[in-house]
Amino acid sequence: MSSLIRRDEIAAPRSRWIEQGQAAIRHEADVMLRVAQSLDDRFASAVEMILNCRGDVIVSGIGKAGHVGTKLAATFASTGTRSHFLHPAEAIHGDLGRVGEQDVVLMLSQSGETEEVVRLLPILQGLGATLIAMTSSAENTLGKAASVVLELGGIIEACPLNLAPTASTAAMLALGDALAITVSEHRGFRPEDFARYHPGGSLGRKLALVEEKMRPLAQCRVASDQLSIREVFQKVRVHGRRTGAVMLIDADGRLSGIFTDSDLARLFERDDMVDINASISTVMTTRPKTTTAGTRFQAALHRLANEKISELPVIDAQGRPLGMLDVTDMVGQVPCDAAEEPAVRPTLKIRYPNQDERGA
Repeated sequence: MSSLIRRDEIAAPRSRWIEQGQAAIRHEADVMLRVAQSLDDRFASAVEMILNCRGDVIVSGIGKAGHVGTKLAATFASTGTRSHFLHPAEAIHGDLGRVGEQDVVLMLSQSGETEEVVRLLPILQGLGATLIAMTSSAENTLGKAASVVLELGGIIEACPLNLAPTASTAAMLALGDALAITVSEHRGFRPEDFARYHPGGSLGRKLALVEEKMRPLAQCRVASDQLSIREVFQKVRVHGRRTGAVMLIDADGRLSGIFTDSDLARLFERDDMVDINASISTVMTTRPKTTTAGTRFQAALHRLANEKISELPVIDAQGRPLGMLDVTDMVGQVPCDAAEEPAVRPTLKIRYPNQDERGA
């Protein structure tokens, strides 16, 4: 049977295809809302087990549930819970060596009767691991073996044949995410912790601290504010490309001012004569704009852009310079989604078609 469809045959059912897609999404959304409303003390018990886990959270499942499990293991790991995925088929060929008595196993299976999963249950019990089941019923084989069962209930799939795992795996994914995020929030997982596990890409740039991105002090021009203008520009040199500013420090090593190449040019552009043997403290910018160690790199980038400055010294709590953010170093480090993060987490509001019929 040919899979090719003529162009004239496509035009007629396009609106129907859109309706079918909308119906599938609404169906999965309905299933997830039902699962959310059915959460009870067993969910709290699962959270407590993971919080008290002294080993790893091992997520397992096979088929589509296994794919969901792989994602959930990654979510746990990236939000502060040590976790990895265990494939049931590989487990019985040596990977069970990953499991110990201090571990918690989160097993995913809608039917709870999958052969590879059922075969693992007595072995996991023998290893002493704690078992949390995510399955349709506490009465199936998986449910009976688990210490805690997160019941999904009977689920009709979005597949017209009610065969391909669709709504059931969507529910597993949502419930697993809820478990991971609840654990993470209870542990007080901070943006700084998230950044530690996401050093690369846009997320890493957005969450990085200024001290991770600044030009270190050894590569910056730093001079005593008691030197003359001539001495500063003749003697204070660094290897490689220099920054466009000199940071001036007082006798205690605290930042007292800043003097840029542009400032020097403006001095010579003035009509009156400039004594380049005068102390640089007489022409430096006192109380310069600075940022402190521990500040988000993203926030510092916004300052550079919004305040139209090219150099931003990074100082410690005592006001001593640690390095410099130079705008020319920032090229290529600005994420595409550089919009500022909202100060307050937005509340998720979902409105469905025919919402009145849902009692909302």
